[in-house]
Amino acid sequence: MPRGRRGGRVSALEGCREEEASPAADAVPSVLWASGQQPEAAAELILLRGIFEIGRDSCDVVLSERALRWQPIQPERPTGDSKYNFLHKEEFIELKDIFSVKLKRRYSVKQQRSGTLLGITLFICLKKEQNKLKDSTLDLINLSEDHCDVWFRQFKKILAGFSDRPKSLKIVLNPQSHKKEATQVYYEKVEPLLKIAGIKTDVTVTEYEGHAVSLLKECELQGFDGVVCVGGDGSSSEVAHALLLSAQKNTGVETDSILTPVRAQLPLGVIPAGSTNVLAHSLHGISHVVTATLHIIMGHIQPVDVCTFSTTGKFLRFGFSAMFGFGGRALALAEKHRWMSPNQRMDFAVIKALAKLKPEECEISFLPFNDPQDLEERRAQGSPKSDCNDQWQTIQGQFLNVSIMAIPCLCSVAPRGLAPNTRLNNGSMALIIARNTSRPEFIKHLKRYASVKNQFNFPFVETYTVEEVKVHPRSNSSGHNPEEEDGPHETATGSSFPWNVDGDLMEVASEVHVRVHPRLINLYGKSMEEMNDSKLNLLLYFHEEENALIVLVKTHFILTFEEKGVTSKQEFIC
Repeated sequence: MPRGRRGGRVSALEGCREEEASPAADAVPSVLWASGQQPEAAAELILLRGIFEIGRDSCDVVLSERALRWQPIQPERPTGDSKYNFLHKEEFIELKDIFSVKLKRRYSVKQQRSGTLLGITLFICLKKEQNKLKDSTLDLINLSEDHCDVWFRQFKKILAGFSDRPKSLKIVLNPQSHKKEATQVYYEKVEPLLKIAGIKTDVTVTEYEGHAVSLLKECELQGFDGVVCVGGDGSSSEVAHALLLSAQKNTGVETDSILTPVRAQLPLGVIPAGSTNVLAHSLHGISHVVTATLHIIMGHIQPVDVCTFSTTGKFLRFGFSAMFGFGGRALALAEKHRWMSPNQRMDFAVIKALAKLKPEECEISFLPFNDPQDLEERRAQGSPKSDCNDQWQTIQGQFLNVSIMAIPCLCSVAPRGLAPNTRLNNGSMALIIARNTSRPEFIKHLKRYASVKNQFNFPFVETYTVEEVKVHPRSNSSGHNPEEEDGPHETATGSSFPWNVDGDLMEVASEVHVRVHPRLINLYGKSMEEMNDSKLNLLLYFHEEENALIVLVKTHFILTFEEKGVTSKQEFIC
């Protein structure tokens, strides 16, 4: 629905001097708003009812407990005028989709303090295609100060009732992420939305690797509702690691050897500003700054599994995914060429790692994952195999790459995910092993990640669903020797083995033990399963040129169009 326009300089910010209500806000679609199934108006308590101009129409507006509804007010027409009946169907928005309300004013040069009141602007979160969220506005125009004040106060009271939405956030910004665009991303796209939502922020710009850990270790976080990281996967993983370390220390857990970690006390928001943005993409199904920001504003919480990495009884770090072998060597090479742009150095590193492709002699032990629900069902049925997978299994040989992932690891180069069968919080990890094979065959396997084909359909690739993994290199003779690669590596000491943990290089000279811990941290967002629910959504609107009522039924992203008695279907992401 188009916004009401009355010329002049207009502001939707209460008590502020702005030229526009929201520079990024878009017009409301001219269809019946249906973010879910339409609330039953008859069963709801009506809070307010009044007249506002919406678009170009004077509308009867009703505010109930769950929704705001409006319908144009028109002179009575002759009975049986079907076009009139369809043209003025009631429209609505659900209150849970509103994230801010401001008074809309017109300012002139002579007005120094408060401008002429025009009405109220509602800021709304819309769900678009491919899990994308978008901010929009709805203007309720009425020139009466008293009338608008009553409605404004009621909207503020309703918004205050959403207690799970953050009011104060600690922002950790990595200015070096990707093409050094994180600062611009935050101040141009993120901060304006946070200000509209009335969220207080405290921004810290990181200056070196590990700064976030030392910062959050000393920072007093009691006054914040959450922490937001603006950066790439390495930055997000570092902040998650810092939050979890802080939680262990606050509860007195020994951090040298963590067996049962404590959950992070604050949720983490991830604003994608890196080169791959695996964590944000896996969380939201899309790498989109505004979507990530709106999830934070709306207070959407998604519990996520986290892994612990340790060696010989010593805790190393927290993380979401890791690669050993080819993945670790490629990252080690990329780290030595920091002077290149992110994309260039990663492409260069992958090509060079493929040129020097060689397997690692390893022993891999793992504890298979038992789905608790399936296990209970088998035990209830008295199955003799109910505990058959409770024992460690061991494989050994030469491996080109070993991937251990607790999240799907979606990104632009792997749209299905590096571990497509893994979920965010089912308490398991994907163990993906590529045994030694020829370089052409291994390259074919890697290319499959960018396609819709099954990347695991190769005789040398094995996949397991596990709870714990131990990777033990059988000797250091094939370990990562930095002298073999274009000069010394600053962080390498002796003969060690490089690991790629969430885009960060971790070098270890001995066995690494990886364990998954269910729902250890809350991230701001909604899983793709929640975003892509199968609720039936109806959208009705009248097509004036065709003189027909269009009915759109959305279920599993299939829209059914009915027009002039003819039904057709079109499948697409909505």
